[in-house]
Amino acid sequence: MRVLLLTPLMLLAACSGEKAPAPAPSTEAAVSAPMPPEPPAQTPVTAREVHEENDLYVFDFSYPASAGAIPPLKALLDGELDEARTRLKAEAQEGRKAATEGGFPFRPYSHSVKWEVVTDLPAWLSMSTLVGFDSGGAHPNYVFDALLWDRIAAKRRAAVELFTSKAALAAALREPFCKDLDRQRAKKRGGQDGGLPEFDECIDPTEQTVILGSSNGKAFNRIGILIAPYAAGPYVEGDYEVTLPVTQKVLDAVRPEFKAAFVAG
Repeated sequence: MRVLLLTPLMLLAACSGEKAPAPAPSTEAAVSAPMPPEPPAQTPVTAREVHEENDLYVFDFSYPASAGAIPPLKALLDGELDEARTRLKAEAQEGRKAATEGGFPFRPYSHSVKWEVVTDLPAWLSMSTLVGFDSGGAHPNYVFDALLWDRIAAKRRAAVELFTSKAALAAALREPFCKDLDRQRAKKRGGQDGGLPEFDECIDPTEQTVILGSSNGKAFNRIGILIAPYAAGPYVEGDYEVTLPVTQKVLDAVRPEFKAAFVAG
């Protein structure tokens, strides 16, 4: 026969007709489990774009998130932004003062920089920009600039620094560069000459803006030469851009410590 055992509290409740109180929770259950710590807030990596326009000047400066993700590079570009804006403001103030004293109309000055990625490799970030400016002259003008960021050394380099010398790189590029430049000139001019003897001659590619590119995302196998107006032809012809593959001659001109960054294209 099954025997039912009742505790004193249960017997008391049974006799009084009241329900037995629920047992007290254990010490462990009474203490709530600690909440896991929240992960630290992550600062989003974003591109930067600044636009300022007033009766004195128009200023534009931007760079992509690829550059903003590298703290020392971001600091470098932010510093260049501040310097360019300060310089533009000072020059525009001088220009407006001269216009007022000379009795001629003042046109707001302008300066624009838009950095764009040429190629983003594990050890390198290659960027270029067109730098536009207008300081009240006959027409606006522009030049090119390039930035090669060495991720390993955490420093900015010029593309030509990766070669044994500018002369060695120029010698490796000269023949195909001059051939393509002349082809582009002939297409723009429709069989006419450049108007000045120097606009019909070849120029030193390493005296222009040299950029390094990649078609495989692994190593540099392209070299670009950006040529601003007046360097290879009159202003009306605009700029020129010559893109060449990395050849064995180019590879032979690369400094030993940077050989791994290049492949023939």
